[in-house]
Amino acid sequence: MTDSRAGTLAQRFPRDFVWGVATSAYQIEGAATADGRGPSIWDDFCRMPGMIADGSSGERACDHYHRLSADLDLMRRLGIPAYRFSIAWPRIQPEGVAVNEAGVAFYDRLVDGLLERGITPYATLYHWDLPSRFQRDGGGWADRATAQAFADYAGILAARLGDRVKSFTTHNEPWVTATLGYERGVFAPGVRHRATALQVSHNCLLSHGWAAQAIRAARQDAQVGIVLNLSPIHPASDAPQDEMQARRDDGLLVRWYLDALLLGRYPDDVLEYLGCDAPRPGADDGALIAQPLDFLGVNFYHPLISGAQRRWVPAREGAPVTDMGWEVSPRDFTGLLLRLHRDYRLPPLYITENGAAYEDRLVDGEIEDEPRRAYLESHLHAVAEALDQGVDVRGYFVWSLLDNFEWAFGYSKRFGIVHVDYTTLERTPKRSALWYAQLLRACKTSAPVRARA
Repeated sequence: MTDSRAGTLAQRFPRDFVWGVATSAYQIEGAATADGRGPSIWDDFCRMPGMIADGSSGERACDHYHRLSADLDLMRRLGIPAYRFSIAWPRIQPEGVAVNEAGVAFYDRLVDGLLERGITPYATLYHWDLPSRFQRDGGGWADRATAQAFADYAGILAARLGDRVKSFTTHNEPWVTATLGYERGVFAPGVRHRATALQVSHNCLLSHGWAAQAIRAARQDAQVGIVLNLSPIHPASDAPQDEMQARRDDGLLVRWYLDALLLGRYPDDVLEYLGCDAPRPGADDGALIAQPLDFLGVNFYHPLISGAQRRWVPAREGAPVTDMGWEVSPRDFTGLLLRLHRDYRLPPLYITENGAAYEDRLVDGEIEDEPRRAYLESHLHAVAEALDQGVDVRGYFVWSLLDNFEWAFGYSKRFGIVHVDYTTLERTPKRSALWYAQLLRACKTSAPVRARA
């Protein structure tokens, strides 16, 4: 398959741009009780009636745990240069204290296997699978002690893997941990209490700061960052009350986390809006949270619409949408990156997740997913536009390598560029994967060598 558009797109990115794919442990690994792995809050949540759309769980998922070598070989065949994966905390510390050597050994094999195939590992320490003991005994992330335990866990992994892994992300999307898990209750652990959720958001950020210190104490050459899910939030209308609510929601999603991480404080207008539900930080917490970042990961999927009567709507009326009902708007992606560049003194950025769920079609023995391929192409042009305007973006990771357990949607939504037959677990690269592989080949020869802004 040849596509001249891949070559044209490759020319818009510098030669040293990092290209990769991303996954997370609970969504693909399976082997939920293998080799000493303990239970997580997602194992518990999946057993709660009605929480998962198809009644499934990540107990088996893609069985990546037992198919590791084959999946790494698949990445090599596709020419993937970098792989962003998460580490399951319950594999490393099943009860949150003692180290499970069999769990560490799995990630040793993963990292060594990547490096043997010329693929650079990018490790995420927390992608929502908190060991159950913390939630059962102390309220999970609502307990400040969990933040300290996370720092201990981070230090262990930096010491054990940091001779080969040079990039560590502390948290993936703390907004999701806090808001979907502890306020709306639609993600694990299923709590619905706003004040608790805000304290959780603070404790996650605090744990990031402590973890960054622990990682650097173990490995001075480690690159440390955090990943945020960020979206532009547009008012539902030009009515003053809609504009005010959109501003508040932007404060809760974007400014709450970026102000804390980059400025060492929370936005005053958001604190006023939250009132007695605002978190209760310690005296030095602001400085602890605002540890220097070597990079900031940005996960982008779609813009949001919000107003006094309609909040967090994922698409404007009449806009094209994905299978998730999320609006397709690459222009908003560029606008988001330019806004971040304008409003903050940023570390280098990585697009750590970007992708789309669509229904796949089997055509002449191949998995046809042109809408997904087009989504990726349009959003990569959006990144290139931001690069052209001076935003320091260093890399891009497609979400996701494999179709997988899509949290509360179970197996009903497919984000992968590689199709997974959930009966046989056979992997089949889709049209989008073949196109991405062609783009990566073109980048080796077509991408310019140019100075960064």
